[in-house]
Amino acid sequence: MKHGDKGLKKGQLPEMFRSLMWSYRFEKIDPDKHYKEIIVNTVNYGDIKHWRWLVSNYGGQRLREVLRSVPVTEFRPRVLKLVGLLFGLKPNEFNHAPRGTN
Repeated sequence: MKHGDKGLKKGQLPEMFRSLMWSYRFEKIDPDKHYKEIIVNTVNYGDIKHWRWLVSNYGGQRLREVLRSVPVTEFRPRVLKLVGLLFGLKPNEFNHAPRGTN
């Protein structure tokens, strides 16, 4: 567990993510098992405090791997440019395969 997670049980997502994970049973989300869902929802709907948590808990390399593997259609178009800039990804590095093929 990293800094800023005081009072959390192992495998528990911080409460600040509840509003981002509205379509999931929040209490059942495990940051280790559900990292792709957490990353996608956070990139799409989170703010700087959520993004910082992602970086501090998953690391830049793992985030880039997920961002490259998830179909580009999973992301809101407006965030793709920002994601590319922040994580050093070029437009051709995103997965342009249709959903359901990864």
